[in-house]
Amino acid sequence: MTGLDVERPLRVRRIVANIEAPDPAAAQMFYGEVFGLSCLMDFGWITTFGHAGAQTVQVSFANEGGSGTAVPGLTIEVDDLDEAQRRCENAGFPIVYGPVLEPWGIRRFFVRDPFGTLVNIAVHERASAPDLDPDAESRHIAGTTPTYDSSASRRAIPV
Repeated sequence: MTGLDVERPLRVRRIVANIEAPDPAAAQMFYGEVFGLSCLMDFGWITTFGHAGAQTVQVSFANEGGSGTAVPGLTIEVDDLDEAQRRCENAGFPIVYGPVLEPWGIRRFFVRDPFGTLVNIAVHERASAPDLDPDAESRHIAGTTPTYDSSASRRAIPV
């Protein structure tokens, strides 16, 4: 910790991304129809999409998006990247980067949502990533953080 005087750790239940949108209902096509998320709440001024089940708490801070790309505002992990790409393209959302298998074991593409947010659509491809450290997953589970030196594969991507 940082020297704060606390009796017990605070348990974070969830972290929610809030994207400024002039018309929150416009999110239905991208997040609802393309990615199959349910509308969990709609007050007119805010619409929330997701799954009602348990959620993983995670927030990332980055100075690049990996491989020299811009930092995406959101990451959506899917189980079928090809199907996600097909749905994005069929719905009129062009792919602006990828799809590509990154050296750290993620296969992904970038797309912009209706509000201009750069979204990273990703699937874990651990077994098929040739440069991936095979012990990274076990080290992560054991409490050490796997790292990747992105300077070896910088690409200028206009996103």
